[in-house]
Amino acid sequence: MARRTASALATLSALVTASVMMAAPANADLVMYCVGTGGAVTVPSDLYVPPGESCSLQGTTITGNVRVAKDANLIIKGGTVNGEVQVAANAYFDSVDTRVDGDVTLAAGGFGMYLRNTDTARIVTQPKGSQPVEGFLFVEAGSKVDGNINAQVGEVSVTDSEVTGNLSTNGAYFTDVKNVFVDGTLSVLNNANGSVVCGSAVQGKATFAGNQGGVQLGPNGGLDSCASGGYFARDVAISNTTGRSTLDDNIINGQLQLTANSPVTEVATNNKIRGGIAGESAAPAAARGLAAAERESSAAERAAARSAAANDAAAAKGKARL
Repeated sequence: MARRTASALATLSALVTASVMMAAPANADLVMYCVGTGGAVTVPSDLYVPPGESCSLQGTTITGNVRVAKDANLIIKGGTVNGEVQVAANAYFDSVDTRVDGDVTLAAGGFGMYLRNTDTARIVTQPKGSQPVEGFLFVEAGSKVDGNINAQVGEVSVTDSEVTGNLSTNGAYFTDVKNVFVDGTLSVLNNANGSVVCGSAVQGKATFAGNQGGVQLGPNGGLDSCASGGYFARDVAISNTTGRSTLDDNIINGQLQLTANSPVTEVATNNKIRGGIAGESAAPAAARGLAAAERESSAAERAAARSAAANDAAAAKGKARL
């Protein structure tokens, strides 16, 4: 009797094990921890950088999602991420020549994200809230965002890149858009140090509202140096700006709408505004305001220092067990 019972239990155990294996994928809940450096290998799972650690990868493919924990760093060059990237409070994500198939998100209080020649889906930076760290977002050097950018903190700079969706910021420190194609709308709201848009094309409506420090569309605005103006396929609305707002060398296929800007928006005669101007405007004044050197990003210096420290920390740990 005992022998028959043991046999039955063994059979039942085998059946349960088989059913579990059939019900769950082979890599379910599998997470690879990364501390140190990694090369041209494929990680067949999610990747996790633990709190306070650094991971530096080159040529690595990650088939799952990536999470960069609090105070951690992920530097990736020439890599591929088949999932999404989530960056936690005071964490840093630095990406060069890389493709991310999913969304990229900087949590409240995240240190920042620096993307160069990197293709991603949607990018989100969450508001700082009560966190002590003021994050940033730099998208540069041939990057492509296949979706929207929604940034709500710190310095936002998009340069020499493409955004297939909308580009919107609210409550950021500043928003600068240079040599960028935006296939959707552009919305810059309540930025503490205004916005500069140069040499860019915006297919949807462009809205600038409630910004401090000014708005500069094209060159000769005083906020930053610009080589040329931009192309706006729809209306451009500038309202409730505190600080100098200027337009120079732009083509606007829609209407230029100006409301409650102090001082009055300066519109140069070399702008081509096919829908006319609604609201009060003035001829350009002599250039004044912040010098180009003062417009330089303090976050860029922070990013360079953080990246160097992260690479050093990863190298000190040696090869990660990927």
